[in-house]
Amino acid sequence: MQFMLAPNAERTTTVVIGAGMPGLAVASELSRRGVNAIVVSGLNGQAFPFAGASAHTGKLGRCDGPDAASLQERNEILRHLRNYAASHHLDVRTATPAVRLDRLAHQRPVEEKVWAIHTEQGVLLADNIVLTRCGQSQLRRMLAELGIAIGQNLTAVLRAMGMYLVGVGELVSPTPKEVLRQAKVVGQAISAKVHPEKVHAALTGSFPAVSALA
Repeated sequence: MQFMLAPNAERTTTVVIGAGMPGLAVASELSRRGVNAIVVSGLNGQAFPFAGASAHTGKLGRCDGPDAASLQERNEILRHLRNYAASHHLDVRTATPAVRLDRLAHQRPVEEKVWAIHTEQGVLLADNIVLTRCGQSQLRRMLAELGIAIGQNLTAVLRAMGMYLVGVGELVSPTPKEVLRQAKVVGQAISAKVHPEKVHAALTGSFPAVSALA
């Protein structure tokens, strides 16, 4: 069933939820790979009504916590990421928190599922979303509210539906280097979906390697 778009809905390839270090890291990786992305500031738990929303919606609660890594290291990386975001004109909306997610059907030309990220400024439609600093137990509860059953292979199931995690791992608070590693992996995975021809070229040696975040 095709959904009706809100008048102020924006379309993009990826929405990154969280404008801290993890969010800016993955947005920078996506930018390096030519993938459009919008970064919103984070999550809050206020309901945001939306006409035409599907029955399977999930209310988001804040899930970012203190970073256990060295503040000096983290702040230095964050400074570099902010400079990159400014110099490359990344779409970072620090005053725009996400308040709700919907998984909606869209006819283009065959029926597919897309994400609707509700904010107080409007609705963002994206093929992929990236969550940052979200606890896995809270993530599972949110997915249950969306009507999505998750088994043991969480990462594979999430990727199949266009949801990625950065800043989330076995550790409660991943180190800055681990966050950068996750951002690079997610950037590569989304880029491979958006630009599969570049992946093939890279495998044949005809596509220049993308420089990693320092």
